[in-house]
Amino acid sequence: MAASGEPGKQWQEEMAAVVVVGSCMTDLVSLTSRLPKTGETIHGHKFFIGFGGKGANQCVQAARLGAKASMVCKVGKDSFGNNYIENLKQNDISTEFTYQTEDAATGTASIIVNKEGQNIIVIVAGANLLLNSEDLREAAGTISRARVVICQLEVTPATSLEALTMARSSGVKTLFNPAPAAADLDPRFYTLSDVFCCNEGEGAGDSFVGALAFYLAYYPNLSMEEMLKRANFIAAVSVQAAGTQSSYPYRKDLPLHLF
Repeated sequence: MAASGEPGKQWQEEMAAVVVVGSCMTDLVSLTSRLPKTGETIHGHKFFIGFGGKGANQCVQAARLGAKASMVCKVGKDSFGNNYIENLKQNDISTEFTYQTEDAATGTASIIVNKEGQNIIVIVAGANLLLNSEDLREAAGTISRARVVICQLEVTPATSLEALTMARSSGVKTLFNPAPAAADLDPRFYTLSDVFCCNEGEGAGDSFVGALAFYLAYYPNLSMEEMLKRANFIAAVSVQAAGTQSSYPYRKDLPLHLF
């Protein structure tokens, strides 16, 4: 469901059902025969730039299934940030609350992958960590009228806690993905989360969370077991294609029985 006409115009008419408060990361991926040793320079054989970040990944998957979705996030006022906003629009995601800042660069993940699939990753969260209470207050109307709000831990935990609190106080279902894992997780995350969903695989895990949010928003009468089965099916489809967001299936490419 790629955008046509003016991306995001429909948001004036219909509120987002799935609202994600979370991260956008630009993935800088180098493929090599082996991982470099300390102080060593080696040649890679392929490089590509991808769109990642747990929050945006989950939002993209929900949108590709047909959810009206909105992304509350912060990117840098740089080329990566501009490109990310365009990527969200191309996925029919509202960018009304996608903020840009000059105080930090867009979040990046520098990834080196060897031929066995082992990797080394350096994440610089950048602008993601500047998403704050003032930003959430501006998005409060959209958060409070959503059907489902998703949060993770690639923005500050305090920001995720505040977003979950806002959603809960308005009777909105909350889905929390505690990743990256934190050893000292605030216990309030458990009480504020209608669904507390851990994952190990990053790309497929985000596909699963986005799909689950879609079902929670649009098929609330399904049993949780059935929602989990359908979300698992969609995540399993995603691992059969390359990349992260580029692997996430669209509704039109999935079996009708899922809908």
